[in-house]
Amino acid sequence: MPVPFYMSTSSLRISNNQRPPVLFIGHGSPMNALENNPFTQALGKLRTLCPDPKAILCISAHWMAEGTWVTHMKYPKTIHDFYGFPEELFAIQYPAPGSPEVAELVVSTVTDPKVHLDDEMWGLDHGTWSVLRHMYPDANVPVLQLSLYMAQPPEYHYKLGTQLRQLREHGILIVGSGNIVHNLRKIRWEAEAMPYNWAIEFDEWVKSHLIKRDFQPLINEFIGFEAGKFSVPTSDHYYPMLYVLGAVDENDELCFEFEGIQNSSISMRTLSFRAIVISDQR
Repeated sequence: MPVPFYMSTSSLRISNNQRPPVLFIGHGSPMNALENNPFTQALGKLRTLCPDPKAILCISAHWMAEGTWVTHMKYPKTIHDFYGFPEELFAIQYPAPGSPEVAELVVSTVTDPKVHLDDEMWGLDHGTWSVLRHMYPDANVPVLQLSLYMAQPPEYHYKLGTQLRQLREHGILIVGSGNIVHNLRKIRWEAEAMPYNWAIEFDEWVKSHLIKRDFQPLINEFIGFEAGKFSVPTSDHYYPMLYVLGAVDENDELCFEFEGIQNSSISMRTLSFRAIVISDQR
């Protein structure tokens, strides 16, 4: 089934980083794994931001666990965590290796809370492989996932992200994969479906605070008004962005890599925070 889009025309562009950026990707429908559309084309271009990371640590909306876990296996399995889609989608495999070494680095880097090593519970779910297969189609970069401890408040996820920031110094690309607006009950499947007003309002509210680097309302006030309540009926797809915000360095510059509303109620906003490139003028 094709994926309908409403696209915004605004975009912020900046130059490439010297070290790995942090990315938040609005992954939307699993069908994007198969689609060639403006969103997946934008994903394909993201590799230029970090062509050769040591590893990728993905915080996906689709791994919710009791506690905080990181995948530790050498060969994580491809998880098809959805139903009702074409067999072609279930046939996709993303055979990226894992990295026990990087998983152990995550555990030693995050001092509070304790991060547990997962050798068999999880793997790579579609929040990870559906976007990475467009960014790194050869699946030759080690990939790890970090779970969401949903019983914890938003501040927990943001503070954990501040500790993950150190991983960037080791050449590790941090990716949050979710959706700023994610209301499955309100989805419209017709072609060229227009977004709900509340979806536009909340997406723009988040955008404005990102631009101002005013992160606290994004952590503490996102369901404090009607548009937020409709846009974030559950917080699993929103929390991955908080890890990204925590991992931002004060000198990073913001770029909106893609903007648009999919299926009327899914924000595809995808963004990066990148180190500023300063040329030597001597």
